[in-house]
Amino acid sequence: MCGIAGFHGSSLHPREYQHVIHDMLAQIEHRGPDEAGCFLDDRLAMGTVRLSIIDLASGSQPVGSADGRYWLCYNGELYNYRELRDELTARGFTFRTGSDTEVVLGAWAAWGHDCLPRFNGAFAFAVFDTTTGELHLARDRFGKRPLFVARHEGAWLFASEMKAFLAYPGFSFEFDAPELSSIYATWAPLPGQSGYRGIEQIPMGEYLTVRGDTVRRGRWATLDLTAGPAPESEQEAVELVRAELEAAVDVRLRSDVEVGVYASGGLDSSVIAHIAARRTDHPLRTFSIQFEDAEFDESAEQTELAQHLGTHHSTVRVSDSDIVDAFPEAVRHAEVPVFRTAFVPMYLLARHVRSEGIKVILSGEGADEAFLGYGIFKDTQLLSAWHEMDDDTRMRRMGQLYPYLRHFNGADGHRRMLGLYQQFTEESLPGLFSHQMRFQNGRFAARLLREPGDPFAAVKELVAQEPGYERLSPVQKAQWLEFRTLLSGYLLSTQGERMALAHGVENRCPFLDPAVVRRAASLNLRFGDPFDEKYLLKRAYADVLPERIVKKGKFPYRAPDSAAFVRSRPDYRELLTDPGTLEEIGVLDPSFVRRFTDRVFDSPPEGIGTKENQAFVFLASTLWLHHWYVRGHARRHARLGVPLNVVDRRSDALSARTENTL
Repeated sequence: MCGIAGFHGSSLHPREYQHVIHDMLAQIEHRGPDEAGCFLDDRLAMGTVRLSIIDLASGSQPVGSADGRYWLCYNGELYNYRELRDELTARGFTFRTGSDTEVVLGAWAAWGHDCLPRFNGAFAFAVFDTTTGELHLARDRFGKRPLFVARHEGAWLFASEMKAFLAYPGFSFEFDAPELSSIYATWAPLPGQSGYRGIEQIPMGEYLTVRGDTVRRGRWATLDLTAGPAPESEQEAVELVRAELEAAVDVRLRSDVEVGVYASGGLDSSVIAHIAARRTDHPLRTFSIQFEDAEFDESAEQTELAQHLGTHHSTVRVSDSDIVDAFPEAVRHAEVPVFRTAFVPMYLLARHVRSEGIKVILSGEGADEAFLGYGIFKDTQLLSAWHEMDDDTRMRRMGQLYPYLRHFNGADGHRRMLGLYQQFTEESLPGLFSHQMRFQNGRFAARLLREPGDPFAAVKELVAQEPGYERLSPVQKAQWLEFRTLLSGYLLSTQGERMALAHGVENRCPFLDPAVVRRAASLNLRFGDPFDEKYLLKRAYADVLPERIVKKGKFPYRAPDSAAFVRSRPDYRELLTDPGTLEEIGVLDPSFVRRFTDRVFDSPPEGIGTKENQAFVFLASTLWLHHWYVRGHARRHARLGVPLNVVDRRSDALSARTENTL
C-alpha cells in the first residue's frame, strides 16, 4: 500500500519540480512511511510513498519499463499478480522483482487500458508514457483506493489524498455549496465529488488520460448486479459461496508481512476470521473496538469468537471523550464531511493495530452490499409489495427490519411506523424509490446551508445516466445505490481506507472480490426467507461459527454521535456557533446553525433523533474541514522521514541531477 501524488503540464520551472513533489509527498507520508521516490520529466513530476508489504527488498517505486518508455506510481495491491505474472512471462516479459507493482507496469505495457478488467485488486495508479507525453490515471472497480485530481493554472494535479494539493504553490481550498448539499443529503460524496471547488475524484472503475490540452475519460468496469443462473439446490449454493469466499481470502493473504483481521463480533468479519484462522500456522491476530456505551458494544460476541477460533485478540476501549478528542485529527484524514462518528473509533483501532506491528488487515466490508444485509433492502421489498399486503403481514415484516433500533421494537413501535412507511410507497424521487425514506434525513441536514438548492439533483443525474439502471429490480437499484454511494463514499474511504492508512495500515476486503460479488448476485433472494438477511451466508458458516453470532441478526457498527459531544465537550456549543467562523465559511446558514446547535445541546442526549444526529456530525466535521483545508492548517511543514529516491529525466535538471535525495 502506498500514496501517490504528482502534477502534469505545470507552469512551474522544471528546476522546482523536485522540491514541490517532495512537499506533496510529505503531506501523505502516513500512507507509506517505509520509502519514498519520484520521477521527474520536463512535463511531469510524480512520486510515491511506500508501505512495503510484498517484495520488501526490491519493490521500490517509481518503476520504469525495461525500455524506459513507461513509468508507474502505484497505490494498492493486485491480488492476482502471480497469475498475471505467469501470463506475461509466457508472452516474453522479464521481471526484475517479485512485486505486484512491476506486474501492473508489465500489464499496462502489454495491453494498455485493456489490462484493467484483468485486475483483481484495490488500486489507484498513474502511468506516464514518455513517448507520447500521456498521463494515465486509473482507479479500481469498487473505489477501494482514492484518487483525486484538480486543475490549477493549467496544470493537472493528482494525489491519493487532497491534502497533498496544499503543498502545490498557490493552490487553495474552497467549499463547493452544491456538492456539500448533495453530500449532506445522500450521506457521502458521490463517485466524482470532493466537496471542494475544482477538485474531483476519479470514479471507481474509471480512468482519465491527459495529453496536452486533450482529456479522455472512460469507464472500464461496470457494476453488474443482474442475476445470473442459480444452482438448483440450496446446498449447492452454500458450497459455491464457501468456495468463492475462501478463494478471495486466499489471494488476500498473499503478503510478506503478517496479516490480521478486524473482528467486530458480527457475521461478516467472523466468517473472514474463520477462513483466515484455518490458513495460518500461528494464532491469527484479531482486533476489535469495545464501547463504554453498552448500546453500541459487541464485546461479548468478540470474546466468544476469539475463544472459539483461538485467535490472539486485542481490543481498544472507546469512551465519549475518546471520540470527541480524536474527532479533529480523524476529520483531517477523512478530508470530506462526515455524517456519523463511527470513523473515529476506527482511527483509534488502526493506531493500535500498527502499534502491535501489523500492516495488513482483512475486514468484512462489502458483505452487506453483496449479500443484501442492510435493512434498506428489506425496506425496499416491503415498500414494493406494500399494496399487496394486509396490515398484519406488514406488521410481521416490520418486526424483521431493524431489531437493534429501540423505536422499532414491539407492536406499538411497528404501528407507529406503518404511517411513516405508507408515505414512501410511491416514487417521488425519480430512480431513488428505495432510498427516499433515508434521504428525508439528508434533506434536514441540507438546511445547514444558505442555498441548498436541490440536494438530490446530483444523485438523480447519476442514476439517470447509468445504462441499464431502469431495467433493474427495486432491490437491485437499492443495491446499486449502496455500492455507488455509501460504500465507496464513506465505508471504504472515510471509515475504512483513510482511517487505516492514517497509521500505515492496509485493509483488504474479501467480500469485494469480483467473483464473490458476481456469485452473490446470482444467489440473492433465490433461497430462504427474503427478509432473513444474508440467509445463504449464515447457512454456509452456521456449522463453524458460534450460534450466538450467526443468529443475532444484523447489528450495524455504530458509535455515539451528538450525545458524545453533549456529554463530554460542551465547549463545542461555542465552537459551532462562532459568528466569525460561520461568516468566514460562507456556505452555512448562521441563523439555522445557531438554532440547531442550541436545540441539540439543550436536549437530553437520548432524545436527539437520527436526522439531528447526522446533521450535527456534518456540521462539526465541516467546521473542522474549514480549519484544516480552507484555512490550510492541514499542511505539514516537515521533511519526509525517509530519503527521496529520484529518477531524473529532465532535460535541464541543473544541480538537481547530481542530487539523488532531499
